[in-house]
Amino acid sequence: MDEAKIQELKKKAEELYGNGDYLCSEAVFAVVNEYLGQPLPPDAVRITSGFPVGIGRAGCTCGALNGAIAALGLKYGRTGPKQENEKIMALSKEVHDEFKKQFGSTCCRVLIKKFEFGSPEHLEHCIMLTGAATEMVLKKL
Repeated sequence: MDEAKIQELKKKAEELYGNGDYLCSEAVFAVVNEYLGQPLPPDAVRITSGFPVGIGRAGCTCGALNGAIAALGLKYGRTGPKQENEKIMALSKEVHDEFKKQFGSTCCRVLIKKFEFGSPEHLEHCIMLTGAATEMVLKKL
């Protein structure tokens, strides 16, 4: 995939989150699912609805990162028992490690600790994280 297409899709994910259509994980997943020709119906985005704010507001793993890993599964995930899973495992770790290296953490509460929750600055930061996670996963497809 060329860089222009990656940037277009990254922007789309940022806009889906920024305008309130979806939260972070949902935006990443929806964009990748659409890009891949919808291997799952659009309403499958619901499987990522519990990931935002560090998994249901628990503050743990960033929802955008969780959405990216779920999106990787659209292409590389197993479709039946006992199938090989080395590729999805390796790519998931690569995305995780890249995210952690770029942002210093994968933990939502750490990533947003310097922002008042719900503030424009918080939203702007999470939009950026959503775009970055989308870009990371698109580069693995």
